[in-house]
Amino acid sequence: MGVGGQIYFRMSATPPYTPPHRFKCVDEAEVTFVFIDLTNCKWASERLASTFKLYRCRRLCGDLQCRFSHCTMTIFHLDDFLAGWIGGASSVIVGHPLDTVKTRLQAGKGYKNTLHCVVSIYKKENVTGFFKGLSFPLASITLYNSLVFGFFSNSQRLISRYRYGDGRHPCSMLDLTVASMLTGLVSVGVGAPVDLVKIRLQMQPQPVLAENFNLAGNGSVPLRSMGIQSQSMYRGPLHCISTILQNEGIQGLYRGAGAMILRDVPGYTLYFIPYSLFCNWLNPDGNGPPNPCSIWLAGGLAGSISWVTATPTDVVKSRLQADAMQQRKYKGIMHCITQSYKTEGIHVFFRGATVNAIRGFPMCATMFLGYELSLQFFRSF
Repeated sequence: MGVGGQIYFRMSATPPYTPPHRFKCVDEAEVTFVFIDLTNCKWASERLASTFKLYRCRRLCGDLQCRFSHCTMTIFHLDDFLAGWIGGASSVIVGHPLDTVKTRLQAGKGYKNTLHCVVSIYKKENVTGFFKGLSFPLASITLYNSLVFGFFSNSQRLISRYRYGDGRHPCSMLDLTVASMLTGLVSVGVGAPVDLVKIRLQMQPQPVLAENFNLAGNGSVPLRSMGIQSQSMYRGPLHCISTILQNEGIQGLYRGAGAMILRDVPGYTLYFIPYSLFCNWLNPDGNGPPNPCSIWLAGGLAGSISWVTATPTDVVKSRLQADAMQQRKYKGIMHCITQSYKTEGIHVFFRGATVNAIRGFPMCATMFLGYELSLQFFRSF
């Protein structure tokens, strides 16, 4: 075959149906790979011309033949991180109002139920109260979701590469579980400070219970049962971070990180695996990628499942992170669990579960839809 000719080879019809990966070769001769004989892949055969782009690569060997096995697939894909950033930004805007309600229910005082919390916020702070602290999540949670989706997708390819010799090989349930758990563990490094600052900003309007209050020289009058409205401690996200670093040190930014690990390691397992299963069930024939409606529904259901099951550890995490704004009440995870149980009963660990279920669906549906559509756009070039 001449230099610059076309190399024909059989392409696997196993999903996911992504465009050809880029390959690295060593010499100056160029060839074009043309995909033929897509066995048992009706969708790919019909959509080949419009979906797949022809990638050019340089031959590894010095003769006039370039073998597919000689080329090295690129494991790391930057587009997963970019798509995760876009999906995260869209989900923050959709989910932040209910996230504020959830945080107030879990770490605040004086709310009877979800509806009472919503009405109270609206009466005291208007609509803007639901978007309190939005600027920081919009800037930071987008980065966090970029890390989550980018790490999860690239870790799947890495696991497939070392287990099956091909990064495009479909992951087994065990592979997905390992990738999900590793993603949950790694995400805490970025997610813990982001969550802590977000919660501190969201909790600012809450009443502060004073231990003692001096009234015009009349001595110390205990006001443990009286809620007094404090001035805002933080002028914004950057001031919040600097104040925490000044008062609590770097470890202060990671307060509640242990509870976050307990939440996110199983939480992301119950996030990505249900999403994969729902996508398969909604698209049983596998004739092409899931349509936007299937992605939206699968993402929403997976998000609701993940957030509802994570509610008990999320309550502990929120309380630990909201703690120390005035006076520290909890020494650690176990102390927070026991104290919460003693004072408020078992139901306290399910506070905000309804909000999590309602909030999790549109937020995660938007996130997965934004991620998948962005990824398809990036890989169409």
